[in-house]
Amino acid sequence: MRFALVMSEAGSGLKRNLSMVISVVLVTFISLTFVGTAILMQMQIGQMKTYWYDRAQVAVYMCTETDVSTTCQGQDATQDQIDAVKAKLKSAALSPFIEKFYFENHKQAYADFKKQFKGNPVADYVTPELLNQTFWIKLKNEQQSDVIAQSLSGVAGVQSVTDQRSYLDQIFRILNAASLTAIAIAAVMLVAAALLIATTIRLSAFSRRRELGIMRLVGASNGFIQTPFVLEGMLAALIGSLLAVGAVFGIVQFFVRGYLAQRMQLTSFVGLDSAWIVAPILVIVGIGLAALASNIAITRYLKV
Repeated sequence: MRFALVMSEAGSGLKRNLSMVISVVLVTFISLTFVGTAILMQMQIGQMKTYWYDRAQVAVYMCTETDVSTTCQGQDATQDQIDAVKAKLKSAALSPFIEKFYFENHKQAYADFKKQFKGNPVADYVTPELLNQTFWIKLKNEQQSDVIAQSLSGVAGVQSVTDQRSYLDQIFRILNAASLTAIAIAAVMLVAAALLIATTIRLSAFSRRRELGIMRLVGASNGFIQTPFVLEGMLAALIGSLLAVGAVFGIVQFFVRGYLAQRMQLTSFVGLDSAWIVAPILVIVGIGLAALASNIAITRYLKV
């Protein structure tokens, strides 16, 4: 009977402030969708780091005829220079650091370039001689790329030594900045949701202040008085949380898996298993935030 009365009071409060409740639902939905998206972005960044860093290689670019640096002087790398670099890579000094390596000549580099830039007009103006012949090196420990750079930089016929992870670091810095921006927006939205929940509960309590006074005078406990109001906020936040969960699953299923994964097949993307991890977090955050805001809002009406 007591539980039924509490639920009845909560339902009555929701009906009285329907427009505010809808506002709470929408703000909670939007803010938690940002939270879920930010969490998914961090998971995606971590997954991409693992995927690409494992595949990152050190590139030893050989000279081309268009390079006028000290080691090239406008001449294409000779076969003797290529053989000298290959011998260094196989030497006792460098081989312990190298898992494997392979050489890509002008024709192979051109074929890869045509494939990568298929349909791009720039491909019509590039000739094989303009593209570097390259040694692609997979290290046993990617953190030791400086060993290769120090050993081969300045060697005759070598234009430059580049660790591909330096390019990846720039990309991941941009992605992290975007993720942090989403987190900041989500935090602001959560504060707005908490304030809106508190305002809704205050309005609900104010409209029933005479009833609350009578309940206190007849000896009703604080817990009995505040529970319906807390439930109002929690129920509204729960609906918003569930909508946010649905949005997160929709983003993963239709945008990430249905769009990005189909067009970027060389990259590993988060799946529905990640969405299942995010879902309970959103529900817990939404309900917890509503319970806290509602408790704070109703406290002043417990003293009559």
